[in-house]
Amino acid sequence: MASMIDSLIEDMNKENSLYLELYGYAKEKTNAIVSSDVESLQAILKYEQALINKINAVEEDRLAVVDEICRVLHLSPKDVKVERIVKLLEKRPREHDRLEESYLALKRTVKSLMQINENNKTLLKASMEMIEFDINVARSATLAPQTANYGKTATEASVMTSSIGRFDAKQ
Repeated sequence: MASMIDSLIEDMNKENSLYLELYGYAKEKTNAIVSSDVESLQAILKYEQALINKINAVEEDRLAVVDEICRVLHLSPKDVKVERIVKLLEKRPREHDRLEESYLALKRTVKSLMQINENNKTLLKASMEMIEFDINVARSATLAPQTANYGKTATEASVMTSSIGRFDAKQ
């Protein structure tokens, strides 16, 4: 059982390290979004994807260890989370403290990562709205607005065109 707990702690520490690295990239992504640096953003996303693949592999290992621990403790793996394993280890202070420390560190890191990702999501949404606004302004600038100017028959409306600089001397 002790070796399984050690494996669980090791996997959680690996996961935490990878999430901390991902957090660093998320901060870089914030700067890239703010400065509208699309090339940097693409590079960061590439690195993030590689990290996510590593995190998924460690997560699979961690879940396998939790399944083993559940078999030893005669518990259903579906109902057991690391937090429950921490509580079950209260009679073993050394393992309990190490596992709890690892669990809480991972939980803090993931919470921080979720916050910065939410911030990045908000920034991206604002950027997209600004781009949409710019596109709408550009489209409306190319459309010729109608004016209240009438022609000689008073039924034909003149349309303003890009030759606004002309002066009509007949008026």
